[in-house]
Amino acid sequence: MKKFIVIDGLDGSGKDTQVRLLAEMYEKQGRSVTVRSHPCNDNRYGRKSKEALLKTGKLNHIKATIYFGLDAIRSVVKYTHDDNVDVLIFSRYVLAVMYLPNVINTIVYKIVVFILPTSDCMFFLDVTPEESLRRMDSRGEDAEMFENIDSLRENRLKSQKFTYNWNVIPGDDSAEVISEKIIAKCLESDKLLS
Repeated sequence: MKKFIVIDGLDGSGKDTQVRLLAEMYEKQGRSVTVRSHPCNDNRYGRKSKEALLKTGKLNHIKATIYFGLDAIRSVVKYTHDDNVDVLIFSRYVLAVMYLPNVINTIVYKIVVFILPTSDCMFFLDVTPEESLRRMDSRGEDAEMFENIDSLRENRLKSQKFTYNWNVIPGDDSAEVISEKIIAKCLESDKLLS
């Protein structure tokens, strides 16, 4: 694997749209792209995380986070050393730790980013909670436990403890404007790797 990219943000921030646009750009360059959108449906950890997210309560909150972490670690182990992958793009990654209780989440985050791979192409789409909720409502899907205005406000504030060394992109902009910023940073990074 030559390039590792992460796109993260609150629910409804446009992560999957940006991942798709970025993958298309690299595929047009003839590069082999693998995308992992966590929690993934192709393994039991991802499915258990998603199952817990659709429920409520503290136990499901912790289960969702732990299973999410195991799902992301599985993706790291499986794909970061795959010689057939030129570009690996993760939608949602290490910021899931912010959903753990305060203090614990900071400690776990520092351990996780020390152990797991990071890169200069880690993006946080900073969408306002109101815009996030509007976008999620338009999807017509079942709401997960964190998809309400109070959780979105709380988690946006929490995210600031963790995204100090990320590329923070205003998430209320149009998909095209956001994509231009992400692609520009990735292409700049590619030049440095050459």
